[in-house]
Amino acid sequence: MKKLLLVAFLFSCLGVFAQSSVEFKVVKHDFGKIKHNVPATYTFKFINKSNKPLIIENAVAGCGCTTPEYPKQPIAQGKEGTIKVTYNAATMGVFTKDVTVKFVNEKQPVVLNIIGEVVETVPTKTKKKG
Repeated sequence: MKKLLLVAFLFSCLGVFAQSSVEFKVVKHDFGKIKHNVPATYTFKFINKSNKPLIIENAVAGCGCTTPEYPKQPIAQGKEGTIKVTYNAATMGVFTKDVTVKFVNEKQPVVLNIIGEVVETVPTKTKKKG
């Protein structure tokens, strides 16, 4: 009986994964160390795996320090789309930020994640002539 339940559970999970009409190549990006007050941008790429145009309903950042930009027009079947996420780097230290992307006719949103560390910009020394 336990084996039967396990098999049923696995098939139900596979069904959930198969229903997704969007496939992101990457959902998490590590900027590493970035300079203070120098915005950092990463472009997340996805493919429309459905048999109809894919529309992004909205993309919402968890805070005002992160700005997502996404296409307002539908992404055709089999075509690639992008979501550009910019972090303003105004606060020193380690950061983890999420952008929640909701697609029309998709039950679950996709959560994109950026991480990194904002470090002080060290001025470069110039040699004096003389």
